[in-house]
Amino acid sequence: MSAPAAAEASAPPKAKGKKMLVIIVAVVLLLVLGGGGWFFFLRHPATEDGEDAAPAAHASAKSTTPPVFLPMDNMVVNLADAGGEKFAQVGITIGVVDQHTSDAVKANLPTIRSAVLLLISQRTSEELLTKEGKEKLAHEILREVSTPLGYEVEDADAEEDPAPKKKAKKKHVAAASPILSVLFSSFIIQ
Repeated sequence: MSAPAAAEASAPPKAKGKKMLVIIVAVVLLLVLGGGGWFFFLRHPATEDGEDAAPAAHASAKSTTPPVFLPMDNMVVNLADAGGEKFAQVGITIGVVDQHTSDAVKANLPTIRSAVLLLISQRTSEELLTKEGKEKLAHEILREVSTPLGYEVEDADAEEDPAPKKKAKKKHVAAASPILSVLFSSFIIQ
């Protein structure tokens, strides 16, 4: 009877040792992957020529605070296609320079949401299926988000028409909009 008792006593430590080995390997693997991810995402990118001078100068000129992203609720909008049977479901995230600007956007969100809905409803599915159509819509949404905050954003079409009146107007606008970007988090057309 002592032989089976000795076998039972030696079996649990082996299983416990294997569990401990698996846990140690998993922890080491997580540390290695975490370090690799940190290196990949946080290292300073070099320019195509291999020189770091331009990005370093650009980074020092900008604020060191990261942008604030403000997601809007998804919107479902009927499109301007013939027959009125097409619609788009669009999710938008607005990138702003700081929390103060984010609060200002939140205060004006009903006005902004209405303007965005009107913009999208004027488009056809054919326009919105192209990359250029989505980029133009994003630029117009940027303008609509900036307007209630008191900032002007030049029209995307203004670059194509270099009229002297528009150039004079551009020089008059001094402050850049604190709205950095308009990002689509979802874009479904049916």
